[in-house]
Amino acid sequence: MTSASASVAATREKSSKWPGNLVDTAAIPGGGELHLVRHGNHYEILFGDEQLMGSWAVRSEEALATLVSERMGTRARTVLIGGLGMGFTLAAARSAFPQKATFVVAELVPQVVAWAEGPLAPIIGGSLRDPRVSVEIRDVHDVIVERHASFDAILLDVDNGPDGLISLANERLYSNWGLRAAHAALRPAGILAVWSAYPDPLFSDRLRDAGFEIDVHVVDSGSDNGDPPHTIWLAARPG
Repeated sequence: MTSASASVAATREKSSKWPGNLVDTAAIPGGGELHLVRHGNHYEILFGDEQLMGSWAVRSEEALATLVSERMGTRARTVLIGGLGMGFTLAAARSAFPQKATFVVAELVPQVVAWAEGPLAPIIGGSLRDPRVSVEIRDVHDVIVERHASFDAILLDVDNGPDGLISLANERLYSNWGLRAAHAALRPAGILAVWSAYPDPLFSDRLRDAGFEIDVHVVDSGSDNGDPPHTIWLAARPG
């Protein structure tokens, strides 16, 4: 974990001090566990002792989709979303992108999809029943590598930033060759968007080295807990 993500982690509740009720635990392929915790009408997903997301602070997850949609206008046809989570990015994408757009959601942990159809169904709403949405229980990296020039946008929110927090294998996504694979998976003028809980200038450099033109957005998390703002990279493949 980078020093920046460690700093973010230090502000979170530890798993041994959960103030809410543990709803379920999910095994991550390759090792580790996710925990779904309920706090009254709200939920959070924890990886070990670090919060990955909470249903009370979703502004930046939504912005991951809306910022790309604003940039692309009506030309988006196929959007890849890496990580289902609680579905906030997917819901925002369904609303923001053109009606003709279709969405592929790559989710590594099968139980996260089960949560979306179970305890998180009131939050997910009708997103997974939308005929424009398909879900693949796969590593998003594998989807990216296999589908050359297939996507108009790739939205990644699978870690707390551009490092392999959830799985060391995720380092592939943010490495030089992983970013080149994302570049190749995009159609001309397509956009790779990456969500992060912290800034990372070195990641900006890697995006430029992979051939992207980048914009970095700082977005308020929407939390009342004084959490620092989040970072979203918009990396465009020249068209």
